[in-house]
Amino acid sequence: QVHVEESGGDLVQPGGSLRLSCAVSETIFSGNAVGWYRQAPGKQREWNGHVTREDVTEYTESAKGRFTISRDTAKSTVYLQMTSLKPEDTAVYLCRTFGRRGDYWGQGTQVTVSS
Repeated sequence: QVHVEESGGDLVQPGGSLRLSCAVSETIFSGNAVGWYRQAPGKQREWNGHVTREDVTEYTESAKGRFTISRDTAKSTVYLQMTSLKPEDTAVYLCRTFGRRGDYWGQGTQVTVSS
């Protein structure tokens, strides 16, 4: 059974930072890319960026400069480091792994940016 699980969501003040984690089953991690998405209430799911199995990253324009995705192969985990957080970053953040070993989503973790 494939395992994709996000963690690290929290309540954070505007201007703060947060790091999210996405743990993926070892059996698929090395063959797949991992992406981060978010979905705010009443809005469509939005892609933030991803890291390929070759450790190449891509980001949406709004994420560049504030979000950093990194991959730890030894832990089969991908991280999303977020800085200078704004209230509009409030959303459920979801992880997706996709590639030659299938396409799987996690359940998401809540990030709330508020004073």
